[in-house]
Amino acid sequence: MNKVRIGAGELRSRIICFPDAQGLRPTPDRVRETLFNWLGQTLHGRSCLDLFAGSGALGFEAASRGAEHVVLVEKSLPVFRALKENAVKLGCAKVTVRHQDGLEFLSRDEQRFDVIFLDPPFQSDYLPGLLEVLPKHLADKGVVYVESGNAIEVPSNWRALKSGRAGQVWYQLIGLNE
Repeated sequence: MNKVRIGAGELRSRIICFPDAQGLRPTPDRVRETLFNWLGQTLHGRSCLDLFAGSGALGFEAASRGAEHVVLVEKSLPVFRALKENAVKLGCAKVTVRHQDGLEFLSRDEQRFDVIFLDPPFQSDYLPGLLEVLPKHLADKGVVYVESGNAIEVPSNWRALKSGRAGQVWYQLIGLNE
């Protein structure tokens, strides 16, 4: 079983356990710290979607930092089960875990989120299609965190707010053009 530690908030230093799965790689600690500095240290009152949840590190970190509601979406059944177990173990009543493909979730769900974490498998070609459909799931003034194995080119209806690179991980915080 793999492990990752929550960095801050009410669940600080608690451990998330998750199985090996193809393409699953938790967002590195340093990148998570940078991301949550960009978002502001607390997420009180915000709703968050972790669309390709994997380890759940981003979603559980958001819950730890006071997010009002967090939805974790994971396609892999063993990984989904681990997410459910972690939510129970951590006492995260504000976390909902869905066993579903991320694209299918977006096609059927109509919720709007303040923060969407978008970290699809690096070898996938999901990003362009996802960035087309995400606007209808984004709350006013909402932002999307995008993580990729390559430099990220955002379509013209989006704007880059912040960006960085750590090793082979490219990451950006983007928002819709107004």
